[in-house]
Amino acid sequence: MEGLGTILPLLLMFVLFYFLLIRPQQKRQKAISKMQNELSKGDRIITIGGLHGSIDAIEEGKVVILCGDGSRLTYDRNAIREVVTSD
Repeated sequence: MEGLGTILPLLLMFVLFYFLLIRPQQKRQKAISKMQNELSKGDRIITIGGLHGSIDAIEEGKVVILCGDGSRLTYDRNAIREVVTSD
C-alpha cells in the first residue's frame, strides 16, 4: 500500500499535465498543419513575420506570395501563420 501512496501523486500530476499542456498543444499543432495543407491559390494570408499578401503559386514545400506592390516572394509553407477571411 505504501507504493501506491507514492505513485498516485505522480500519476495525478502526469494526467494533469496531459490535459492542461500536452493535449491542447497537439490540437493546436493539428489545426495549423490542416490549415497549411489546405492552402490554395488566391488565399489572403499572413506570415509568421507579419507579411500580408495573397498566394500566387503553391509548390511542394514552398508558397509564392504576391505582395501589395506587385512583388512576388517565396516562403516556406510552414511560415504561413493564418489565412485571412474577409467578413
